[in-house]
Amino acid sequence: MSRLLPIVVTISAIFPFGQVENHIVVGKSAPDFHMMDQNGIAHRLSDYNGRWLVLYFYPRDDTPRCTIEACDFRDNQDRFNKEGVSILGVSMNSLSSHQMFTKKYGLPFPILSDTSGQTAKAYGSLFQFGPLKFAKRHSFIIDPEGNIAAIFREVDPQCHTDKIFEELRLLSCSKDIFN
Repeated sequence: MSRLLPIVVTISAIFPFGQVENHIVVGKSAPDFHMMDQNGIAHRLSDYNGRWLVLYFYPRDDTPRCTIEACDFRDNQDRFNKEGVSILGVSMNSLSSHQMFTKKYGLPFPILSDTSGQTAKAYGSLFQFGPLKFAKRHSFIIDPEGNIAAIFREVDPQCHTDKIFEELRLLSCSKDIFN
Protein backbone atom coordinates (compact mmCIF):
# COMPACT_ATOMS: atom_id res chain seq x y z
CA MET A 1 0.00 0.00 0.00
CA SER A 2 2.83 2.44 0.82
CA ARG A 3 4.25 2.00 -2.71
CA LEU A 4 0.87 2.98 -4.16
CA LEU A 5 0.49 6.16 -2.08
CA PRO A 6 2.67 8.42 -4.29
CA ILE A 7 0.83 7.19 -7.39
CA VAL A 8 -2.61 7.79 -5.85
CA VAL A 9 -1.56 11.22 -4.56
CA THR A 10 -0.33 12.19 -8.04
CA ILE A 11 -3.48 10.91 -9.73
CA SER A 12 -5.69 12.65 -7.16
CA ALA A 13 -3.99 15.94 -7.94
CA ILE A 14 -4.95 15.52 -11.60
CA PHE A 15 -8.40 13.95 -11.22
CA PRO A 16 -10.75 15.14 -8.46
CA PHE A 17 -12.19 11.68 -7.68
CA GLY A 18 -12.49 10.69 -4.07
CA GLN A 19 -12.54 14.29 -2.96
CA VAL A 20 -14.65 15.27 0.03
CA GLU A 21 -16.71 18.41 -0.43
CA ASN A 22 -15.76 21.06 2.08
CA HIS A 23 -17.91 23.65 3.77
CA ILE A 24 -15.21 25.57 5.60
CA VAL A 25 -15.50 29.33 5.11
CA VAL A 26 -13.28 32.16 6.26
CA GLY A 27 -15.03 34.08 9.06
CA LYS A 28 -17.12 31.12 10.23
CA SER A 29 -16.51 28.96 13.30
CA ALA A 30 -13.83 26.32 12.92
CA PRO A 31 -15.07 22.75 13.37
CA ASP A 32 -14.42 21.47 16.87
CA PHE A 33 -12.06 18.55 17.33
CA HIS A 34 -10.88 16.19 20.04
CA MET A 35 -7.69 14.25 19.23
CA MET A 36 -4.71 12.82 21.07
CA ASP A 37 -1.16 13.91 20.38
CA GLN A 38 2.02 11.83 20.21
CA ASN A 39 2.30 11.96 24.01
CA GLY A 40 -1.26 10.80 24.65
CA ILE A 41 -2.47 14.31 25.58
CA ALA A 42 -5.95 15.29 24.42
CA HIS A 43 -6.39 18.50 22.41
CA ARG A 44 -9.62 20.32 21.65
CA LEU A 45 -10.20 23.49 19.69
CA SER A 46 -11.39 25.19 22.89
CA ASP A 47 -7.92 24.61 24.43
CA TYR A 48 -6.69 27.34 22.09
CA ASN A 49 -9.33 29.99 22.84
CA GLY A 50 -7.61 33.36 23.09
CA ARG A 51 -4.66 32.24 20.90
CA TRP A 52 -3.99 32.12 17.20
CA LEU A 53 -3.72 28.57 15.92
CA VAL A 54 -2.27 27.02 12.78
CA LEU A 55 -3.89 23.64 12.20
CA TYR A 56 -2.07 21.83 9.42
CA PHE A 57 -3.08 18.51 7.89
CA TYR A 58 -0.60 16.27 6.08
CA PRO A 59 -0.81 12.81 4.46
CA ARG A 60 1.76 10.62 6.27
CA ASP A 61 4.52 10.68 8.85
CA ASP A 62 8.12 10.42 7.71
CA THR A 63 7.51 10.84 3.98
CA PRO A 64 9.66 13.34 2.06
CA ARG A 65 7.26 16.26 1.58
CA CYS A 66 5.55 15.78 4.95
CA THR A 67 8.95 15.78 6.67
CA ILE A 68 9.98 18.97 4.86
CA GLU A 69 6.78 20.67 6.01
CA ALA A 70 7.05 19.48 9.62
CA CYS A 71 10.70 20.51 9.83
CA ASP A 72 9.84 23.94 8.40
CA PHE A 73 7.33 24.40 11.23
CA ARG A 74 9.95 23.11 13.68
CA ASP A 75 12.58 25.51 12.38
CA ASN A 76 10.17 28.43 12.79
CA GLN A 77 8.77 27.38 16.19
CA ASP A 78 10.51 30.22 18.06
CA ARG A 79 9.07 32.74 15.64
CA PHE A 80 5.57 31.30 16.05
CA ASN A 81 5.98 31.32 19.85
CA LYS A 82 7.17 34.94 19.78
CA GLU A 83 4.04 35.90 17.85
CA GLY A 84 1.76 33.90 20.17
CA VAL A 85 0.75 31.37 17.52
CA SER A 86 0.23 27.70 18.38
CA ILE A 87 0.95 24.94 15.85
CA LEU A 88 -0.87 21.61 15.61
CA GLY A 89 -0.07 19.01 12.97
CA VAL A 90 -2.73 16.43 12.05
CA SER A 91 -2.56 13.20 10.09
CA MET A 92 -4.33 9.88 10.15
CA ASN A 93 -1.26 8.03 11.43
CA SER A 94 -1.27 6.30 14.81
CA LEU A 95 0.07 7.74 18.05
CA SER A 96 3.08 5.41 17.88
CA SER A 97 3.86 6.59 14.34
CA HIS A 98 3.64 10.20 15.55
CA GLN A 99 5.93 9.39 18.49
CA MET A 100 8.62 8.04 16.16
CA PHE A 101 8.20 10.93 13.71
CA THR A 102 8.45 13.65 16.36
CA LYS A 103 11.41 11.98 18.04
CA LYS A 104 13.30 11.42 14.78
CA TYR A 105 12.96 15.07 13.70
CA GLY A 106 12.76 16.81 17.09
CA LEU A 107 9.32 18.25 16.44
CA PRO A 108 8.44 20.55 19.37
CA PHE A 109 4.71 20.88 18.75
CA PRO A 110 1.79 18.45 19.08
CA ILE A 111 1.06 16.07 16.21
CA LEU A 112 -2.53 14.88 16.50
CA SER A 113 -3.79 11.47 15.49
CA ASP A 114 -6.99 11.49 13.42
CA THR A 115 -7.11 7.76 12.67
CA SER A 116 -10.82 7.85 11.81
CA GLY A 117 -10.43 10.82 9.46
CA GLN A 118 -13.35 12.53 11.21
CA THR A 119 -11.50 15.82 11.77
CA ALA A 120 -9.93 15.82 8.30
CA LYS A 121 -13.43 15.31 6.87
CA ALA A 122 -14.87 18.15 8.98
CA TYR A 123 -12.19 20.48 7.56
CA GLY A 124 -12.67 19.28 3.97
CA SER A 125 -9.21 17.73 4.08
CA LEU A 126 -9.98 14.03 3.73
CA PHE A 127 -8.99 12.13 0.63
CA GLN A 128 -10.80 8.82 0.28
CA PHE A 129 -10.76 6.39 -2.60
CA GLY A 130 -12.15 3.00 -1.71
CA PRO A 131 -10.31 1.76 1.37
CA LEU A 132 -7.48 4.29 0.92
CA LYS A 133 -7.85 7.35 3.18
CA PHE A 134 -5.45 10.09 4.18
CA ALA A 135 -5.46 13.76 5.10
CA LYS A 136 -4.76 16.18 2.28
CA ARG A 137 -2.05 18.78 2.73
CA HIS A 138 -4.19 21.72 3.88
CA SER A 139 -3.69 24.33 6.58
CA PHE A 140 -5.96 26.65 8.48
CA ILE A 141 -5.31 29.75 10.56
CA ILE A 142 -7.85 29.94 13.36
CA ASP A 143 -8.28 33.21 15.22
CA PRO A 144 -8.46 33.57 19.03
CA GLU A 145 -12.28 33.44 18.89
CA GLY A 146 -12.23 30.05 17.13
CA ASN A 147 -13.09 31.32 13.65
CA ILE A 148 -11.38 30.38 10.39
CA ALA A 149 -9.13 33.31 9.48
CA ALA A 150 -7.36 31.77 6.45
CA ILE A 151 -7.39 28.58 4.42
CA PHE A 152 -4.48 27.07 2.49
CA ARG A 153 -5.56 24.37 0.04
CA GLU A 154 -2.49 24.65 -2.22
CA VAL A 155 0.54 24.05 0.00
CA ASP A 156 4.20 24.01 -1.00
CA PRO A 157 5.94 22.36 1.98
CA GLN A 158 9.23 24.15 1.31
CA CYS A 159 7.85 27.66 1.83
CA HIS A 160 4.60 27.08 3.67
CA THR A 161 5.51 28.81 6.93
CA ASP A 162 6.55 31.91 4.96
CA LYS A 163 3.06 31.99 3.40
CA ILE A 164 1.48 31.57 6.84
CA PHE A 165 3.50 34.47 8.26
CA GLU A 166 2.57 36.60 5.23
CA GLU A 167 -1.09 35.86 5.90
CA LEU A 168 -0.72 36.57 9.63
CA ARG A 169 0.84 39.94 8.76
CA LEU A 170 -2.12 40.73 6.48
CA LEU A 171 -4.52 39.72 9.24
CA SER A 172 -2.63 41.95 11.66
CA CYS A 173 -3.67 44.97 9.58
CA SER A 174 -7.28 44.35 10.58
CA LYS A 175 -6.73 42.76 14.00
CA ASP A 176 -4.09 43.27 16.66
CA ILE A 177 -2.20 39.98 16.28
CA PHE A 178 1.35 41.04 16.99
CA ASN A 179 2.56 43.32 19.75
